[in-house]
Amino acid sequence: MDRARPSVLTWIILGAALLGVSSGGALLQSFGDVPPLLRASWRLQATTVLLLPLAVLDWQREGAPWTTREEARGDAMLLVASGVFLALHFGAWTASLDRTTLTHSLLFVTAHPLVVLVGSAVLLALGRDIIPPGRRGWAGGLLGLTGAALTLLDVGEASGGQEVTLFGDVLAFLGAVFVVGYLAAGRVLRARWPVFLYAAVVTGLASVLLAVGSGAAETGAIAGHGIVGWLGPDWLAGFLLLAFLAGLVGHTGLNHCLKTMTPLTISVTLTLEPVVGSIIGLVAFGTGVPGPATMLGGLIMLGGLLLVVSNPTPEQNLEGLNNAAD
Repeated sequence: MDRARPSVLTWIILGAALLGVSSGGALLQSFGDVPPLLRASWRLQATTVLLLPLAVLDWQREGAPWTTREEARGDAMLLVASGVFLALHFGAWTASLDRTTLTHSLLFVTAHPLVVLVGSAVLLALGRDIIPPGRRGWAGGLLGLTGAALTLLDVGEASGGQEVTLFGDVLAFLGAVFVVGYLAAGRVLRARWPVFLYAAVVTGLASVLLAVGSGAAETGAIAGHGIVGWLGPDWLAGFLLLAFLAGLVGHTGLNHCLKTMTPLTISVTLTLEPVVGSIIGLVAFGTGVPGPATMLGGLIMLGGLLLVVSNPTPEQNLEGLNNAAD
C-alpha cells in the first residue's frame, strides 16, 4: 500500500509515542508496593477504561467485525489467545521489574525480534515454507545474543537500589516470548477489527486474567489492596498517567504513524525504548546508572536488534509464525 510522505507533525507524534511507550517500565516499577500480577492488572484496567469510549465509537462506526457465526467463533478463540498472551507478557515483565534493574528488564523484554528469528529458524528446520531471515537477520541475531550474554556479566551488581538477577532477566525475556504470541494472534484479528475495539476487548480480558492470577498466586494481595484498588486516591493519578502515556500516547501514537510510515521505521524507533526508558527512570525515579557490562552489552544487543528488524523479511517470517499458530 502506498503511503503519503510523513509530515513534521507525524514525526513529532512518533517521538511522543516513543517517550510514552518508554515511560511505562519506570512508572510501573515505581509502584512496587503492589504485588506484580495485581499491579499489571491495575495497569491494564486503567488502560481499558481509557479505551472504552473509543471502542464504542469504533462499534458505532463499523459495527460487528464478523459476518458469520463461524467467523465469530474463530474470532472469539483468537481473542482469548491474544488476551492470554498479553496477560502472560505483562505478568512476566512486571514481575521482572521487581527482580532486576530497569535497564535489564527493558533490554530483554524488547528482544522479541530475536524470538521471531529463533521461531523462524525452528519453522525452517521443520520444513515450513517461509523466507529465510538472510545474512543480515542471522548476523543480527548472533550479535544480539552476544550482547545479551555480555549484560549478564553484571548479574549481582546493584543499580538505583535494584540488583541485576538472572531470574529477573529470564522473566523479562519470557515477556518478549509471550508478546510474539500476542502479536501473532493480533495480526489475524486486526485485518478486520478496528484498533480500539480490538485493544479494549483484549486489554480488558488480560486485566481479568491477571486479577485471577493475583488471587491465586499472590496471597493477601487483593485483600490488602483491592481488586480495583487503583481507583483509590493513593493510586488513581499514577495509574491513569501510566495508562495515558504508555497506552494512548504510546501505542495509539504508533498506530497513527503507521498510516504514513513503514513498519520498519516504527520497529527501528522502538529499539531505542531501553535507552529512552532507562534515561526516564534515571532522571525521574533515580534508578541508577547501568554497570559497564550492561552498557556495552546493551549497545551490542541493540545493534543486533537493529539488524534483525531492518532485515528485508521480518514481516513474512512473523506471518509464518501466525500460520504455525493457526
